[in-house]
Amino acid sequence: MDYPADMLDHSDIHPLFHGAPDSTEFLKLRKRIVRQTREAVERYGMVRKGDRWLVCLSGGKDSYTLLAVLHELQWRGLLPVELLACNLDQGQPGFPATVLPEFLQRRGVPHRIEYRDTYSIVMDKIPQGRTFCALCSRLRRGNLYRIAREEGCAAVVLGHHRDDILETFFMNLFHGGRLATMPPKLVNEDGDLFVLRPLAHVAEADCDRFARALDYPIIPCDLCGSQDGLQRQQVKQILDGWERNSPGRRQVMFRALMNARPSHLLDPALFDFAALDLKD
Repeated sequence: MDYPADMLDHSDIHPLFHGAPDSTEFLKLRKRIVRQTREAVERYGMVRKGDRWLVCLSGGKDSYTLLAVLHELQWRGLLPVELLACNLDQGQPGFPATVLPEFLQRRGVPHRIEYRDTYSIVMDKIPQGRTFCALCSRLRRGNLYRIAREEGCAAVVLGHHRDDILETFFMNLFHGGRLATMPPKLVNEDGDLFVLRPLAHVAEADCDRFARALDYPIIPCDLCGSQDGLQRQQVKQILDGWERNSPGRRQVMFRALMNARPSHLLDPALFDFAALDLKD
């Protein structure tokens, strides 16, 4: 896929890229992430011209990468939508509430900061020793949907990357008994909002290198991220081991998710096995 000749130089950039390294290594990284994001946006038909997108910013490496790359594509005229960054402050103790508003304001990024104390609800409802992720994510998602509607947005845009998608697939395989993962594009249950994952093709390691190279102020999750023994962490360790033993294995498995063959699986709802017959 070709890009304008000046697309990746530093002479004309969005403020989110100010201070970007001039190294060849970083330029290749940036080009790869931009290309992969644009490929996902186009492959899965994410854009309706003139829509408004609520870009969810947690303060983690993935959401910073998402924000920067979408603004780069918009800056270059390659993403004809309006972007509104949104951080949902969930009331976790010690959360640095001023970091993201100051970051977004300095870089001229349109944004909304919303405070909702879902932390107290999670801590009250989940017994000691149980994982918080499911309830926390439901509460967060409900608030983000509400904000999107209030802001006239057609889509809630999330920073899940290739590795998140792979890990979810194996969690469903190992623990849920189904072949399913996070889709790059879906419609919410009420049918009024898209949920988009433009980083679907981007590796987690690339998000990490990108955000650190630009010295974005990373905010760790001290709620679910602080718990040991999570299923996702266990799956991640398995995938890490496979990758060490066979470099490139993650990408091969990811390509398999784009190459499903229902006739070679076992679900009669996807393929009509009963109708198969021999030639006369």
